[in-house]
Amino acid sequence: MTGLNRDLNRERKRIQMSAANSAAVKKGDDKVETQSLKELLLGNARSYGIFFALVVVIIVFQILTGGRLLNPNNVVALFQQNAYVLIAAIGMLMVIIATHIDLSVGSVVAFIGGVGALAMKNWGLNWFLAIVLMIVIGLAIGAWHGFWVAYVGVPGFVTTLGGMLIFRGLATVVAGESIPVSDPTFRAISKDYLPNVLGFWGDFSSNAIIVGVVAIVLVIWMQLHKRNNAIKNGLPVQPMSFVVLKLVIAVAAIAYVTYLLACSGNATQGGIPIVMLIIGVLIGVYWFALNRTVYGRNVYAVGGNRKAAILSGIDTKATDFKIFLNMGFLTSIAAVITLSRLASATAQTGMEFEMDALAACFIGGTAVTGGIGTIPGAMVGALIMGVLNQGLSIMGVDAAWVKTIKGLVVIAAVAYDLVSKRKKG
Repeated sequence: MTGLNRDLNRERKRIQMSAANSAAVKKGDDKVETQSLKELLLGNARSYGIFFALVVVIIVFQILTGGRLLNPNNVVALFQQNAYVLIAAIGMLMVIIATHIDLSVGSVVAFIGGVGALAMKNWGLNWFLAIVLMIVIGLAIGAWHGFWVAYVGVPGFVTTLGGMLIFRGLATVVAGESIPVSDPTFRAISKDYLPNVLGFWGDFSSNAIIVGVVAIVLVIWMQLHKRNNAIKNGLPVQPMSFVVLKLVIAVAAIAYVTYLLACSGNATQGGIPIVMLIIGVLIGVYWFALNRTVYGRNVYAVGGNRKAAILSGIDTKATDFKIFLNMGFLTSIAAVITLSRLASATAQTGMEFEMDALAACFIGGTAVTGGIGTIPGAMVGALIMGVLNQGLSIMGVDAAWVKTIKGLVVIAAVAYDLVSKRKKG
């Protein structure tokens, strides 16, 4: 009987503890639910501020360009012409998070593009083998930079400054004179659209509509799934009203972009440009790598506190090497798209590409001191740079003023980041 009573008492305590935990979870949930939308918006001002800034920039240039900025074909051109910023910003994000910098992006794009054009024009390589060659060269350059930074200890600033001079010089040797690219398949990468397998639905592209609907469903599912998991694990959650507000804004934005893409193109093709597919795949892969893999956790750990990362057993040298290896790969993809768009290689290609990538990361909230930054933030920053480029180009603003405006935007973004940190501190 004593043993039975002991078991009963143990079971009673277990049930009481379970009930107490459930009550605590519910209490925490109720507490979050009572927070006002104003409190949540103010508490996440830094996170949502970058998206608000993008909307403001778009509205301003839509007005200044007389409504031409959001013309469907201009929206497609924005992605096609600024793909290099979006792609290079992914790699630059990882470099900055790990407290490094890469100043060689533009020079490497010029050199790789020159070799690719030469391979197709003089060596008889088809477009596919030329792309493989360009990617291999990009990986080799990334490994070169990574070796000096990770295993020799040369600072990334010095290493890539040297790389900037080396590869700009090699680009001049390879493409001192313009090398044209005439392969129609290669040129289609930057200017053509994905085929509409189901044809056009009236005046609208079927693939754009299908992808838009799938994107809306995924966004809704991900938000609700994330909230339900938080509730199950007893974590703080946002009130349902706030989640609904975010979903309404996100769905409206996706639906509008879908409409613009579905209307784009010409009588034979339209919808989703090939470049957008490439960018989307890279964003998805690297978002997963940074947020769901050991490599991503190591990147943030190294950037947050390198000494602590070493003490915890992280191979910081291998992490640094992989970061620059990935930077080389992404730079080679940017080179492929740039060469495809320009249809020729010159030694001057890629001027200030690294500055645009750096600006995109800083505008997107990446910390100058490292350890902080996100793929979505960097992409929004890249879109802001793209809208600036596109809007000022449509307005016919002189290139000198374009650089001046972009420089002021970068300073303002970094200053805002530093001031907000001081206030929190």
